[in-house]
Amino acid sequence: MQPRDLSATSPYVPGRGIEEVARDLGLDPADLIKLSSNENPHGSSPKAVEAVHQQADDGLHVYPKASHTDLTEKLADKWSVADEQIWVSPGADGAIDYLSRAMLEPGQSVLVPDPGFSYYRMSTRHHHGEITEYELSKADDFAQTADLVLDSYDGERIIHITSPHNPTGSEWTREEIRTLLDEVDDQTLVVVDEAYGEYSEQPSSIELLSEFDNLAVLRTFSKAYGLAGLRIGYAAVPKSWADAYARVNTPFAANEVACRAALAALDDDDHIEQSVESAQWAREYMQEKLDAPTFDSAANFVLADVGDASRVAEASQRAGVIIRDCSSFGLPGCVRISCGTREGTKTAVETLNEIVAEVTPT
Repeated sequence: MQPRDLSATSPYVPGRGIEEVARDLGLDPADLIKLSSNENPHGSSPKAVEAVHQQADDGLHVYPKASHTDLTEKLADKWSVADEQIWVSPGADGAIDYLSRAMLEPGQSVLVPDPGFSYYRMSTRHHHGEITEYELSKADDFAQTADLVLDSYDGERIIHITSPHNPTGSEWTREEIRTLLDEVDDQTLVVVDEAYGEYSEQPSSIELLSEFDNLAVLRTFSKAYGLAGLRIGYAAVPKSWADAYARVNTPFAANEVACRAALAALDDDDHIEQSVESAQWAREYMQEKLDAPTFDSAANFVLADVGDASRVAEASQRAGVIIRDCSSFGLPGCVRISCGTREGTKTAVETLNEIVAEVTPT
């Protein structure tokens, strides 16, 4: 017996971890700086860490019903929406799956960005949908506009847009998102992925849910809140079809510890402020000091055009700085560098400048 044909689905390629690289290269993990996965260099919210310890003491033998409800209510209050408009999920990836389950019939098409987050494609194919693409152009600095998407739009059931975009850092304006929502068919769902939204100065599209019933917005605790290891996120959806959640939600998928940590992290304003300000500083530092062209970014990373991404990323790893080779995104000339601490960012730039000088032909 074999699984169904999955050959059209490419696996997700994660950034390499410290332990993995250290083992492969025979290095001490303490000597490595990981800037490949857009994680928070300041760690988790201290309040969230305290909540995790407390929950471990209180017990992990109960299902996360109360904590799930409490988190839903707190998120609804944060965004001034009804409780039923918040779909708590195991990471934003889980919310993507929930929306695919709720909206896709077999054979329907989903329009996704290229380059872009591979799980948009994976979730579509898992739910027997078809993929169409709109292309973000390197020549245009990966600008994202309604016209760009509409030029490729042909009545797809779902459109995925990302703001700020991974791996480029470009973002949508409120005006362009509104234009897109106005122009697409009423039966086309526009999903705005705001996984990096805390780092952006653009307003959240959650504020548009009162105007549009074909909009869903994704958020996560993995980035600015530093809870990537707990896999907790959510979607905000229109009130008119929000009751579908109970029919597509995997029972207790958002675990007890994750829900409790997220509840605490929402109250940790100091950690969020530090994380956002640190990322802003690191972006500006890399854009100013890196000896390679970079692209404007509103996220916690910078995309740099180094000519030969694989060669630069491999050399950088050997030198102790782990960055992301963006060949898997279809950008073989680019690397993505996560924002680190001030010390880590400075070390990364110094290391990469030495490598780029050796790799780039004169």
